[in-house]
Amino acid sequence: MPIELNERSELEIATMRRVTLRIIPFLMLCYFIAFVDRVNAGFAALQMNHDIGLSAAAFGLGGGLFYITYVIFEVPSNLAMAKVGARIWIARIMISWGIVSGCMALVVGPYSFYVVRMLLGAAEAGFFPGVILYLTYWFPSEYRGRIVALFMVAIPLSSFLGSPISASLLQLDGFAGLHGWQWMFVLEAIPAVILGVISFFFLADGPAGAKWLTEPQRQWLANRLTEERSSPATRVAHLSLWQVMSNKYVLAASLIYAGASGASQCLSLWQPQIIKSFGLTNMQTGLLNSIPFGVASLLMLVWGRNSDRMRERKWHTAVPLALLAASLACAPLTDALTPTIIILCVAVTATYIVKGPFWALSTEWMSAGVAAAAIAQVNAIGNLGGFFGSYMLGAIKDATGSYALGLMPLAALSAIGCVLVLVLSRGSEQPATTALSGAH
Repeated sequence: MPIELNERSELEIATMRRVTLRIIPFLMLCYFIAFVDRVNAGFAALQMNHDIGLSAAAFGLGGGLFYITYVIFEVPSNLAMAKVGARIWIARIMISWGIVSGCMALVVGPYSFYVVRMLLGAAEAGFFPGVILYLTYWFPSEYRGRIVALFMVAIPLSSFLGSPISASLLQLDGFAGLHGWQWMFVLEAIPAVILGVISFFFLADGPAGAKWLTEPQRQWLANRLTEERSSPATRVAHLSLWQVMSNKYVLAASLIYAGASGASQCLSLWQPQIIKSFGLTNMQTGLLNSIPFGVASLLMLVWGRNSDRMRERKWHTAVPLALLAASLACAPLTDALTPTIIILCVAVTATYIVKGPFWALSTEWMSAGVAAAAIAQVNAIGNLGGFFGSYMLGAIKDATGSYALGLMPLAALSAIGCVLVLVLSRGSEQPATTALSGAH
């Protein structure tokens, strides 16, 4: 049964409120900027593709190559954070990705576009799984559904607010001899570097170093987290890195996440071009592009909180995946703007509301000993969906002239993920506990 608010001690309420207010807004801001820098190529493409000679397939390949280096460096990055501490490592990631993102203004053709996108993936690798791991240092499991959803609402917010901002920056075309897309890359990269420096001084590696908590609060939180990590329900025997990476349940979780993550990344990158194809201006495209992400921002919080309140993860993960598959499958059925926006609203919302329950479900069965590698592995392989989705959409668009048909592989992947959630969760909401424990 869920723990009601009045059943919690005043110490717990005060501690968790202070931790939430101290950590989450700052991390949301950091992730907001990270995602703006990751997907602003979608708006740059409205001018850049013509200026440097990128076909749809070449843009899709370059957009997807980000995830190759992102995947390669993600597990080592998370293991490094666990070793050197979140404060240093998160600062390093943000400063390096800010610098590389600004270098996107220097691309002059397909190959330089590919190279900088790959460097950006390497620079940002580890930020998201590092934060998910970092949240396990501060929040007991019963809080994680809503907390992960609250943190990850920065993703749709980045497109909701960033879309009109990016569209506006494109209007600087010709100022000081630079293209509008070049100004956009430079100006949107600066906040990442600034926040990286701030994070080094602002973040604490864990409750023990949190001077902004009282001694009773630090003690309560440390005891609660220690008790949870040593619980037989979540303890997983020590596994080697290879055993974690090759475990069939970790791989299945990765495939489940690939459906939502692949669609999320692909739509963030391609949606401006899909909407612009209806003959709209850049500013009209920016405003309409923000609508699905605004809807997702609101419902993401409601869905994550409801998952925590009900202490239910399986259906809160499976239902959005089913909605995602169904909405994308409907895309070829219309060539009108309004139905397309409705389909995009459903699809984008589904990709985001699933994230909180999915990560809560995943981290509940991971012990501290395998969490760093397992979280990074799930996120890394899951993000390969972003590579294949982006590349295939571009290739299919060049071959058929249809963006909608390019979404069909993502519809299939989401449907497979939905089935896997239901199969793996039969009889238990934490099926991987036993399976992973026995993978010696």
